[in-house]
Amino acid sequence: MCGRFVVSQQADDLTAVFDAENDFADWRPSYSLAPTDTVPIVRERARSDTGEFVRRLEPARWDFHPAFMKDSKRPQFNSRIETVATNGLWKGAFASGRCVVPMRGYFEWTGEPGKKRAHYLHGPDELLAAAGISTARKLDDGTWEVSTSIITREARDASGEVHDRMPVYLPLDAIDHYLDPEKLSPADASAMIDFLIAQSDRVAPTISEYEVDPRVNNHRRIDPHDPSLIEPLGEEPTLV
Repeated sequence: MCGRFVVSQQADDLTAVFDAENDFADWRPSYSLAPTDTVPIVRERARSDTGEFVRRLEPARWDFHPAFMKDSKRPQFNSRIETVATNGLWKGAFASGRCVVPMRGYFEWTGEPGKKRAHYLHGPDELLAAAGISTARKLDDGTWEVSTSIITREARDASGEVHDRMPVYLPLDAIDHYLDPEKLSPADASAMIDFLIAQSDRVAPTISEYEVDPRVNNHRRIDPHDPSLIEPLGEEPTLV
């Protein structure tokens, strides 16, 4: 976990919840976001003219790729909470590139290859806030690419029945502290890890799951904008 997730909200809904400016005007809700897709994140960034920090909803590639990292065929889309503050790949971004990845829920699979069952995990409301890290690098064409990774922890409750890892979800009242743009010292980073564990413990018991149609497994053949992807298995599709 987490290898596929859902963001069903429009950009305006997300900016309203997170009190953020909209830098992702062409965002379309998606019911199947996979690694390397462009996903919405929320982070605080300084204005180039004034230096003032502003919270923004931005596009990011779900494949963490700092400038110092060589190209890899394996996407880096999850970071473990146990090492995110100390591992050389992640710790710089955790110190100064923290972000939130909004989502409605995520998918996990059980069973043998060819017979896998798809499970949709979600909270009681339509929005979850996953703790993430972000970085930016300059591409060969001169443009800048922001990329992100979702922080995961050991699973609790319904998530643990399906998979042993789950995203680190934050209550909305914990967002301001996590997104504080001040760079963390090693001691502060350790304290932030403790904060994430304590806050995600508040959300973990609210996560529940149900089985969905296994067609969601085939990311290349499905329409990611189809809301029936999260319909409980066996139910008639909801007309929208």
